[in-house]
Amino acid sequence: MSLRPVDSSALLIDGKLVPGSGGTFAVTDPATEEVLGRAADGTAADMDAAIDAARRAFDGTDWSRDHAFRARCLRQLRDALLGHVDELRELTMAEVGAPRFLTAGAQLEGPVNDLGYFADLAESYSWETDLGTATPMGIPTRRSLHKEAVGVVGAITPWNFPHQINFAKLGPALAAGNTVVLKPAPDTPWAAALVGKVIAEETDIPAGVINIVTSTDHGLGAQLAEDPRVDLISFTGSTATGRSVMAAAAQTLKKVFLELGGKSAFIVLDDADLATACSIAAFTVCTHAGQGCAITTRLLVPRERYDEAVRVTANALSGITVGDPRERGTVCGPLISAKQRDRVESYLRLAVEEGGTIECGGGRPEGLDRGFFVSPTLISGVGNDARVVQEEIFGPVLVILPFVGDEDAIRIANDSPYGLSGAVWGTDPERVARVVAGVRTGTLGVNGGIWYSADAPFGGYKQSGIGREMGVAGFEEYLETKVVAYPAT
Repeated sequence: MSLRPVDSSALLIDGKLVPGSGGTFAVTDPATEEVLGRAADGTAADMDAAIDAARRAFDGTDWSRDHAFRARCLRQLRDALLGHVDELRELTMAEVGAPRFLTAGAQLEGPVNDLGYFADLAESYSWETDLGTATPMGIPTRRSLHKEAVGVVGAITPWNFPHQINFAKLGPALAAGNTVVLKPAPDTPWAAALVGKVIAEETDIPAGVINIVTSTDHGLGAQLAEDPRVDLISFTGSTATGRSVMAAAAQTLKKVFLELGGKSAFIVLDDADLATACSIAAFTVCTHAGQGCAITTRLLVPRERYDEAVRVTANALSGITVGDPRERGTVCGPLISAKQRDRVESYLRLAVEEGGTIECGGGRPEGLDRGFFVSPTLISGVGNDARVVQEEIFGPVLVILPFVGDEDAIRIANDSPYGLSGAVWGTDPERVARVVAGVRTGTLGVNGGIWYSADAPFGGYKQSGIGREMGVAGFEEYLETKVVAYPAT
């Protein structure tokens, strides 16, 4: 089977690869602005057919009850995708603009391999638990707790890490016994469409269990959220869109999982190696051009070393390679689109209007006349109440802020509508532990520790979302709980 992009203009509905009723739309390389090819443009009628297929597959087959079969199908999908990993890597760099080094991790190989974790979980999970015998109202009763699939899952995913987020929903949802309708972002349709092609042609996954509808019509997400045949909506994207999804899903009181925005703090305590910590903060914010909700974009440093931290961080950012994501040395590739570049540049202008100083970057890199690039940028001289500090920019933009003492660092870190991720650097274990305990966020890395893993739940506090993705906690988002009582004999 060829995975050439030209073959990616199909939807997956009810086990068949079908054209989109709306024709096709262009897929653009964000590093060159060239049209790579075309993707199927699904319509409301296509989405209706996909939901119907998922509903019939859940209600009319043994998919939700055959745990061993589901595990086998997930491993089959993993192995089939790994057989095409080099083709998928080229596609991911071209369509997503993801730097090559990331495709060995969260941009491709990591998420594909994670399907094996969820296959194992489907087999090892305690689907039934004996609650023992009790005598409610004097009646001897034997009780058991059963975990069952929710039903039809509507998955709506963004463009920044499409493989990671698509499989973080497909893996646990399918392992738990659900059927799925996946609506990927129109910026990166091939990352999902090619998976649909593999599912249809190289796996035993039954028709209707997975349906994939690529489309330029954002209204299809609302259609998926509102449809009463859908039992759960799993959405990753902006906080503003998450509110709309939650409101649409409320009409039928369906379960909702939301993984939303972030403005995470990178805290450098006064006993840390400042140069090392600031250099890592600089590298982190440039990874995939800063297009990650969990990327740390606020750098908090001791006030007495603020000027030194600004200098070190600016030097580190200026030395980071920006350019073609296919080149092995590239860390900071392009933004996904001209629209996103315009958004980031508007925040750079706003930073100056708010009294900030652009210490480095602040515009488009020299020598890159095509592609949606923005230079790694450091902003100083603003308070934590500035919009560039409070709002998610989604670009290679770092804001540096001073603090006085550990409690002040915690206060500033928590002074945000978000609470998704963060980092703490320091040498005193007790002080680090107090800061970790004080920061209200879903994940924290300490002194370079990496929390990203299939078995580690990911999600946020406050307006960063509801629920957790990945790990056992993420798997259980896709389950219902049933208690069954029998007369005790």
